[in-house]
Amino acid sequence: MQAVERVNEDGAGPVVILCEHASNRFPDAFGTLGLSAEDRESHAAWDPGARAVALGLSRALDAPLIASTVSRLIYDCNRPPTAPSAMPAQSEKISIPGNSDLTGPDRQRRIDAVYTPFCDAAGEVIARRKARKLPAALVTVHSFTPVFHDAPRAVEIGILHDDDTRLADAMLNCATQLPHRRIERNAPYGPEDGVTHSLKLHGIGHDMPNVMIEIRNDLLRTRAEEEAMTQDILALLRPALARLKLVTPGGPHA
Repeated sequence: MQAVERVNEDGAGPVVILCEHASNRFPDAFGTLGLSAEDRESHAAWDPGARAVALGLSRALDAPLIASTVSRLIYDCNRPPTAPSAMPAQSEKISIPGNSDLTGPDRQRRIDAVYTPFCDAAGEVIARRKARKLPAALVTVHSFTPVFHDAPRAVEIGILHDDDTRLADAMLNCATQLPHRRIERNAPYGPEDGVTHSLKLHGIGHDMPNVMIEIRNDLLRTRAEEEAMTQDILALLRPALARLKLVTPGGPHA
């Protein structure tokens, strides 16, 4: 089972991009988890629009992209194996029968099939860049639902970080360049919600500046909206990378 999509692995641009929730695919090996077709299409199963933005950033920045090709309800690659939310029995209002009574071997099979290949792919890309002495930041791309547990969310772009705030601070300093967007720090989630696993493992663990970008998914419903959002993210990210001296303003990957 192919669990990972690798795009432009040897790209020399200033970032490595991860998209942990890029797909709502339910491989035959794991079945549908007892979910309806509607639930398998919902935001609970993936991050709509995130892969399109991640691909746009990869193209614009000549950046490697590692994306999961399996629904996060099978295994959430932004969670460690010890976290209950790695294979959740409940996601917002959706119960997931196929995750309710997982045995230790069941969990390990998913770790081996989905999580480990994703982490290995990210680690291989980062190791090759280090061998080539290519500096880089880690950027993870996500989307979120505009209404969660019946509560509307006003934030449009969330800039999330854990202990390393360098890239997030630099991007937030550029937020005035997008007066038409509501941009907030650690929203609609933050480290206390357990969402910074990839940042800690692949970013902080390799001493790379890192950031998690969350985009409200009602702003990603069409290709034109995805492309517009990609340009807005680049308006924050490019000057931030230059500020951290990862690119030269106006350089080939700026």
